[in-house]
Amino acid sequence: MLARLVLTDFRNHADTVIAPGPGFVVLTGENGAGKTNVLEAVSLLAPGRGLRRAALGEMARQGGPGGFGVAASLIPSRSREGSGEGLSNIPDAIDGPPIPQAGAELVEFATGTLPSAPERRIVRIQGAPVAATGLAEWLTILWLTPAMDRLFAEPASERRRFLDRLTLALSPGHAVHSNRYEAAMRARNRLLAEETPPDPDWLTALEAQMAEHGAAIDAARRDTVATLADAMADQPEGPFARAGLALDGWHGGGDTLAADLAGGRRRDAAAGRTLVGPHRTDLAVTHLGKGQAAALCSTGEQKALLLGIVLAHADLVAQRTGRAPILLLDEVAAHLDPVRRAALFARLAGKGQVWMTGTEESLFAAIGDDAFRLTLGRPPA
Repeated sequence: MLARLVLTDFRNHADTVIAPGPGFVVLTGENGAGKTNVLEAVSLLAPGRGLRRAALGEMARQGGPGGFGVAASLIPSRSREGSGEGLSNIPDAIDGPPIPQAGAELVEFATGTLPSAPERRIVRIQGAPVAATGLAEWLTILWLTPAMDRLFAEPASERRRFLDRLTLALSPGHAVHSNRYEAAMRARNRLLAEETPPDPDWLTALEAQMAEHGAAIDAARRDTVATLADAMADQPEGPFARAGLALDGWHGGGDTLAADLAGGRRRDAAAGRTLVGPHRTDLAVTHLGKGQAAALCSTGEQKALLLGIVLAHADLVAQRTGRAPILLLDEVAAHLDPVRRAALFARLAGKGQVWMTGTEESLFAAIGDDAFRLTLGRPPA
């Protein structure tokens, strides 16, 4: 869980400090108060560009110095080898009283940009610079936003991105394989686009990299899809639709991909892009109860399917890793009837730290007193 979160010149937050509890974290306030901005800041404690996928320069506060900072103190859910040395109790960047967690060692995370380099992200863990992919080794963050309601109508690339986020939570090395595959593919595409014939040995080397990392990407995705599909198929019918999952499109090992790439150089050069590989797959989702593709379901059914996937995946992450993920649910309660809303809160109770936003405090009345509540613009109770 996050024990403290500090936003500095991030979006509309000049200097905001939040010290949440271990369970529900309910953020309410008027539209434009910065509720989603808080969730976006938390999402930056995971690899990638956050829940909005915005450019770094857009995250800096308007009228601010040009950079921004997000700092957090994490209470690990389980001990890590070697983590006992060099851990500070409270990060220097965080002011305030000590967190009342007897014997807990807090791990400091920080990310942001400098005014002199607003598009270069800096990530630090315990004060030491690390690659953003290293964040996945410490905590898992999953999110659901209103913009994701269009997932089943969007191009396949959006569903791949969604699947990769699910896969990363189960296989932290997935981000490294994805980054290296994309880098090798871009280099290959540039070589094929040149007017002079490219060096065949260099092309072969790039294709070997794509084959190695592409096979790892495909294997991790298929493991995630198969395991998650089995988990949802075994669930009883309930308030949230059960989803069937499958991976459509390219499938093959490294040897197959290397051969396909080598044999398709002329074709890919003419197309201006690589036409085979794991970047050409799609996540197929069906409504098990109706036996119907998600794209053909109603908007309400699609929302229920998506929520069911995220909840089942959170359970799977906890089982696989031994630590509950941090869930970010933006405006999720507003789209549910009272029965499904109560069912959602009951399912999430005791499952780890869950951040939720809404414009009305009454949306979260069913949670009771077991929550940290903060209305932005007012001090916490």
